[in-house]
Amino acid sequence: MKLPRHSLFLKIFLSFWTTVIVTGIALVVTFLLQPGRMSSRWHDGLTNAARYSGAVAVEEAELHGLPAASLYMQQMGTNTHTHACLFDEAGNTVVGDDCELFASNISRVLSTKNGSIFVRDGIARVAMLVKSSGGKQYIYAAEIPTGTPTISRTAIALRICVVLLVSFGICYLLARHLTIPILRLREASQLLAAGDLGMRASADMERRKDELGFLVRDFNAMASRIEELISRQKQLIYDISHELRSPLARLTVALDLGRERKGNDSAFDHMEQDIECMGEMIGRMLTVAKLDTSSTPVDMTRIDLGELLSKIVRSAEFELRERENAVQLTMRGQCFVHGNAELLQSAIENVIRNAVRYTTPNASVDVHLEHLEKAEGSFIFLSVRDYGMGVPESELPNIFRPFYRVASDRDRQSGGTGLGLAIAERVVRVHGGTIRAQNAAPQGLRVDIVLPAE
Repeated sequence: MKLPRHSLFLKIFLSFWTTVIVTGIALVVTFLLQPGRMSSRWHDGLTNAARYSGAVAVEEAELHGLPAASLYMQQMGTNTHTHACLFDEAGNTVVGDDCELFASNISRVLSTKNGSIFVRDGIARVAMLVKSSGGKQYIYAAEIPTGTPTISRTAIALRICVVLLVSFGICYLLARHLTIPILRLREASQLLAAGDLGMRASADMERRKDELGFLVRDFNAMASRIEELISRQKQLIYDISHELRSPLARLTVALDLGRERKGNDSAFDHMEQDIECMGEMIGRMLTVAKLDTSSTPVDMTRIDLGELLSKIVRSAEFELRERENAVQLTMRGQCFVHGNAELLQSAIENVIRNAVRYTTPNASVDVHLEHLEKAEGSFIFLSVRDYGMGVPESELPNIFRPFYRVASDRDRQSGGTGLGLAIAERVVRVHGGTIRAQNAAPQGLRVDIVLPAE
């Protein structure tokens, strides 16, 4: 398969390969800078040099006295930068300064009766038994510069940290380069799914020449197509609803002429009810279509939602006078909103009428209005609760869709047209609020509306 020049596959491959190469080089350099174990030849050379110097120091001490041995070791220190001390066979200092640093070497020699050599930080510390020509035994200890400093644990840890930082930096930049565009595309898809049909991925992401660029361009093309199809569908609903009004008006005229010619007939009454039902449905369809398609801002003023709600409740109670039901209204605080009175009245009336339709006989419909102050701001909370059978949990997200009705109500004459809650949802959205439905305990459905306060 031929890959494009700016292929995402090549970017990932080359980036990981570079990471491995750079990490490997860093490890090689680390091990090259750290010397390995001291070779046997180097070990023998240090031992022989220490044995020779020790023998000379012992002979000087016995033949010419301790000052001569001390002078010899001072000259050796000046010429070779070697610090040496001479001890007797019990480990007591005979000649030398600062001999306490050889304490561990002397203890090892006394316990093992063998020489001791230890290399650290470029210095070899040697201690060994030396006999004089007279047979007396001494311990000679010296610090000899090796010229090849070893690496301390701190230095090793520092180099490991450098290696980790190099690999981490490259992998982090690679992951950031790959994931940020994906996260941005995910945010755009979430907004598109939430109803923002104008959402598109940014232009700089479109200019990428790898697979992510192709994906972004396909996403934007898909979003444009979806927006076009949904806009056409909404416009079609609006046009059909508008055009249906003319034949409906002609049917009303024909019904009146039929009554004049044939007189009163029960068939004409049924026809009139169907025509009124159809007219109401067309009016609601037009309302939904206007709210979905209109780009013109809705005229809004300061509204006393408590006064508007009281008016709606009085109207609902008048219709319920024969059903022995009641609408219980409670209000707390001043509830003013910035909105369109006609649209809000239609939305709230649809919610309350829906609750009245499905509440059980002799049961009330509870309506609660309250002004809430939260950290996010000031809100108006409206709750409408009935005592009916509720809605299956799986169907709750769908009840605000146009023409959607719960399966158990589709064949009932009182089931409505499925447009009331759809209108309410769109009106609330236009006013910057939210609406949600949930089943109440022990039974019934509760619809909550939250609007920003004026």
